[in-house]
Amino acid sequence: MSIFTLQSLAGGFLDEDLQHFNKYFDDWCIQFDSYEDAMDIMQTLENNETIDIVEITPLSYPKYFFNSLKGTIYTTRQVGNKIICIVEPYIGSSFKIAICDLKTKNVETNKN
Repeated sequence: MSIFTLQSLAGGFLDEDLQHFNKYFDDWCIQFDSYEDAMDIMQTLENNETIDIVEITPLSYPKYFFNSLKGTIYTTRQVGNKIICIVEPYIGSSFKIAICDLKTKNVETNKN
């Protein structure tokens, strides 16, 4: 379960218009099923030396795969079919542990 996308060396993800970069990866960013497909498009772009192909997975970018996951994610680990995240729901709040199920897409957080 992974997606490939194009990312500027400055950090943004290439928008579907192939002109602008978005700060966050979302459904408006260009996406590819394979590295090769991403490479084919990247080679046609101007200044392609400033663009990298990156792989988006539930472990590297859990917010994209789990829409109900909110806040700042500080660390992730995969245990079996679950992604465990340490999340700060909003600035200054207590950290929570989120358990994201890869099969059902459910997210559970502790109740502290």
